[in-house]
Amino acid sequence: MAGLMSGFGCFTHAVVRAVPESLARDALRSGGLEVDLLKVQKEYEEYVSVLKHRLGLEVLELPADDALPDCVFVEDAAVVCGDTALVPRPGAPSRRRETEAVKAALTQLGLNIVEMSDESATLDGGDVLFTGREFFVGLSKRTNQRGAEILADAFKDYAVSTVPVRDALHLKSFCSMAGPGLIAIGSSEAAQKALKIMQQMSDHRYDKLTLPDDSAANCIYMNLPGKGDVLLHCTPEEFPESAKVFEKLKDHMLIPVTNQEKAKVDGGLTCCSVLINMKKKI
Repeated sequence: MAGLMSGFGCFTHAVVRAVPESLARDALRSGGLEVDLLKVQKEYEEYVSVLKHRLGLEVLELPADDALPDCVFVEDAAVVCGDTALVPRPGAPSRRRETEAVKAALTQLGLNIVEMSDESATLDGGDVLFTGREFFVGLSKRTNQRGAEILADAFKDYAVSTVPVRDALHLKSFCSMAGPGLIAIGSSEAAQKALKIMQQMSDHRYDKLTLPDDSAANCIYMNLPGKGDVLLHCTPEEFPESAKVFEKLKDHMLIPVTNQEKAKVDGGLTCCSVLINMKKKI
């Protein structure tokens, strides 16, 4: 099985999708909180600006579609590793058409497209954690065993292990990669149980960064030319204690990014982009 993916965290491109006006009223959510559309749009614009201007990624922005109120959360509509893109079958029926525009964008970028056509399979990208060595796939309300099997078939170079997700929408609702071999994990019982399962399933010993707040454990790690280790993470205003934990990562360029409003519709930082490393063709 493959070792650590060369260039883990190296990205050149990001696919994002603008916020539809229907999000505030119609986006799926686990709580009943009211959402301020203008605040969501402002958060999204700040996020895109960080990717484009601060980090220098090529950003491909897809237009919003009011018929798809959750479409800003593009992570669920694709899983990209190397030059292969798996276009999944999202678990919520109302979100299945979101994959069409994302698939077209990834095709335009020249990626090899694998489509999840099996109607018994479901998978959201938010349930997929790629560590650079292997995949962990959360089995949740949105992702099932058949979806995980198709992902394993699409990315044969890597081991794929499944992890039951309890008390959360997705696996990455309480974990993500904060660096090579470093898993950011929430403190809840559900998060800690999931981590224990991942540790038992893996041949590799991962370091862990434990955050007091589960939602804060959803962060974005990149390794970029001239910048080194970069981490987009929660702001001190949202999660003051978790922000202090991130500040201990002295070798990372730390970029706090606001996600307060999108969190009301279960969105995390990873949810709003599909990150891609387009290697230069010689």
